Amino acid sequence: MLIRLLRTHLRPYRRPLAAVVALQFVGTMASLYLPSLNADIIDLGVARGDTGYIVRTGGWMLVVSLVQIVCAVAAVYLGARTAAAFGRDVRAAVFAHVNRFSAREVARFGAPSLITRNTNDVQQVQVLVLMSAIALVAAPIMSVGGVVMALREDVGLSWLMLVSVPVLAAGLGLVIRRMVPGFRLMQTRIDTVNRVLREQITGIRVVRAFVREPYETARFAAANADLTATALRTGRLGALIFPVVMLVLNVSSVAVLWFGARRVGAGAIEVGALTAFLQYLMQILMAVMMATFMLMMVPRATVCAERVVEVLDTDSSVVPPAQPVTDLPPRAELELRDVRFQYPGAAEPVLRNVSFRVAPGTTTAVVGGTGAGKTTLLSLIPRLVDVTSGAVLVDGVDVRDLAPDELWRRIGLVPQRPYLFSGTVASNLRLGNPDATDAELWAALEVAQARDFVEAMPEGLDAPIAQGGTNVSGGQRQRLAIARALVRRPEIYLFDDSFSALDLGTDARLRAALRPVTTDAAVVTVAQRVSTIVDADQIVVLEGGAVVGVGRHAELLDDCPTYAEIVASQQTTGVAA
Repeated sequence: MLIRLLRTHLRPYRRPLAAVVALQFVGTMASLYLPSLNADIIDLGVARGDTGYIVRTGGWMLVVSLVQIVCAVAAVYLGARTAAAFGRDVRAAVFAHVNRFSAREVARFGAPSLITRNTNDVQQVQVLVLMSAIALVAAPIMSVGGVVMALREDVGLSWLMLVSVPVLAAGLGLVIRRMVPGFRLMQTRIDTVNRVLREQITGIRVVRAFVREPYETARFAAANADLTATALRTGRLGALIFPVVMLVLNVSSVAVLWFGARRVGAGAIEVGALTAFLQYLMQILMAVMMATFMLMMVPRATVCAERVVEVLDTDSSVVPPAQPVTDLPPRAELELRDVRFQYPGAAEPVLRNVSFRVAPGTTTAVVGGTGAGKTTLLSLIPRLVDVTSGAVLVDGVDVRDLAPDELWRRIGLVPQRPYLFSGTVASNLRLGNPDATDAELWAALEVAQARDFVEAMPEGLDAPIAQGGTNVSGGQRQRLAIARALVRRPEIYLFDDSFSALDLGTDARLRAALRPVTTDAAVVTVAQRVSTIVDADQIVVLEGGAVVGVGRHAELLDDCPTYAEIVASQQTTGVAA
């Protein structure tokens, strides 16, 4: 998964990566040349007292060091830019793909997990790309080049490399192998913390209303403690890496000096060559350590890449049509024909054999008990989810054959829980029509009975709206969502219990103002209060996902026991008053 993700999204950056490799090669070769020059100064300059040779060789060392510095800085700069661009592209790809998900896929992953995957997980892979550009190229060059250059200085001490390098690699490998499960578990723990935090922030009013702050605090503390414990376990293993590295480095240094001193005493090697050999051995071990660090990052990045690719590989259950219908005359007609919908794995369908037609210029109300499938029914029309069988037709064409933009252009949806985005009143209303004028926005607000409170705001249309609309009341949020749909002037209006937060007077005024606006449109409204839909042209009664009655209010009172029971219950409780 990791290789696939890198191959796909790093393809546009082959040239910068090639430049990084070239710079790393030149810089590493320069660093490999420095110990030899240092050995020459000691053995040929200091030993002979040749000051001129020392100065000349020292000058070459300065030039080589300058080349190494310039290459290192340029490689890090290009590598950082490439890694940042890679992260940007992956985040954009995940965001665009999630935007095509239906409600089913979003519910499957969950919003907190999707956020974690598009931020933390992508960041981990991005860091791996950066470190690979900086270290992964240099490590093998330094290892191989260090061995060659060390053998040039003295073959007799080469057995120390044969011992030190495998010991270091094996020790670090054992530590990293035990860290992999911890990395995988850590990402799951981060998901849990994000989920709990998001629930508590979103539901803060409910938490306070039921005095559940201590419980929620304990719940977050438990999730946070699990993440901390997992991070500590993994961190403790990671803390073993430096002692292992330093132990091998120090023991190797002592061994080189111990056995090298004997060879110097025997005249088999010069002091400068021994110094160079020690430096090359340190470079080789440091290269092994860099490669091991990279290997330590790979398991976590692999886990993160798997989670990102899982999102990218998940196809939406709402499949765009292969040959979409785009040229369709507007008729504002809606029909549900033998519609059936069942969630995957569910024992029973939510909707079954639902059929009714909404003619242009008419209003159809959908009523029923809790869990009857009213919201699911409305979700089928704009293809938030697709029918299991049957068909939903807009202007005579199956919505699965319509181009998505063409379908959504014809529909104005006010969901059961209206959501406002951070910005202003105007920016939220213009989601329905980006080209709407201020006059059109005020007209929509007036119909939605929202003009008064917007005019009362000091900034008017430019009044700020917090994320989710938390700085306005529930009723104001509903009216702004209705105004947003009105700005669009669609052919089909879908109101999913969109008047529940309004008092009866505001509800009546709003519905009266809606009638002339929706004269030529098809209107479907889900309602809980029967008193607000008694004048509907058609009322569809759902029970257990099936249609048990279709007709006007008076007809259903006589012919539909379920509807009569709903009316009677509301009259008893005063809801219909």
